Amino acid sequence: MFDLKDLYQQVIVDHNKHPRNFGRLEDPSHEAEGYNPLCGDRLHVYLKVDDQDRIEDVRFEGEGCAISMASASLMTEALKGRTLEEFRALFEGFHELVTSSGDVACDETDLGKLAVLGGVRAFPSRIKCATLCWHTMKNAIERSGVARTE
Repeated sequence: MFDLKDLYQQVIVDHNKHPRNFGRLEDPSHEAEGYNPLCGDRLHVYLKVDDQDRIEDVRFEGEGCAISMASASLMTEALKGRTLEEFRALFEGFHELVTSSGDVACDETDLGKLAVLGGVRAFPSRIKCATLCWHTMKNAIERSGVARTE
């Protein structure tokens, strides 16, 4: 029988082996570098935001564990075409999903494919892996130029 754990593993493997939106973005309006010194995950996020605060394009580069790379891949897919305000709401929802205890209700329907990463709750040491790209993206949006997050 197929269960959520199987789906979690399949999505992680797929997005790690075949990351979406991987590579440098030319002429980004925002960018930031993120680094997790505990495990060595490192990534750089790039995005182009139009004058309506809509994310036209988003990409990432870097290396790290399967969870870190899969989370970045899923995040970039989810963010294309969204506004910065929608990013903030998605950031909060995702953060709540992966950091809450199992008895806290999270609205996973708004998260789409990202909901599968809720499985990292079972592995507290991996939460930073799943959230590194999100904190890096938030840093890029809140600051101009290149920012570094650790």
